[in-house]
Amino acid sequence: MNNDQPIGVVVFEDNPALRDSLALLLQTTEGIELKAVFPDASRLVSRMEQSMPDVVLMDIQMPGINGIEAVQIIKEKFPQVQVMMQTVFDADDKVFASLCAGASGYILKNTEPARVIQAIKEVAAGGSFFTASIAKKILHTFQQHTKAEYIQLTAREKDVLQLLVDGSSYKMIAAKLDIGFGTVHTHIKNIYEKLHVNSASEAVAKAIRQRLV
Repeated sequence: MNNDQPIGVVVFEDNPALRDSLALLLQTTEGIELKAVFPDASRLVSRMEQSMPDVVLMDIQMPGINGIEAVQIIKEKFPQVQVMMQTVFDADDKVFASLCAGASGYILKNTEPARVIQAIKEVAAGGSFFTASIAKKILHTFQQHTKAEYIQLTAREKDVLQLLVDGSSYKMIAAKLDIGFGTVHTHIKNIYEKLHVNSASEAVAKAIRQRLV
């Protein structure tokens, strides 16, 4: 997305109080443009076409089409849109179903407002974001249920991957490692090829699973 433009955000949330508080937060945050707020995911494709956001905040439990189903539809029809799951639940099955559906992050509804804004900015810039409890749950599950495979990364690729796991955007990685934006893209392309993944969220999940960083 264009860094000079505000981040367009759409919220899908069935809780009226939370929906209103999120709307107020996003409307009063510089660099964020609230495109629309919806109580459910009905007419999902047409609503997305009308609003065309950069980031979607998606409630995982909604009547009708649930959040995980909605993510799958969004990523199929609008692959450039980043989706951040937001829920009161941190159950393992919902976490991993969301990641498999294509979500770029997963935060709990009691996350403080500043962290919600940080999460939106990180996923909009191409990164991933998980609250601490979710990240620990991902790590524990992968450690318990997945066998490691040998993956050879260079020292610099490991640096880049570590920053991806930390939730840094491409721009932040470039600044922290004092390298060009194009160089970051090259490293991440190589990382994707070596890890056999196609997205930042998949790379983060595999890095945690295989304890690569």
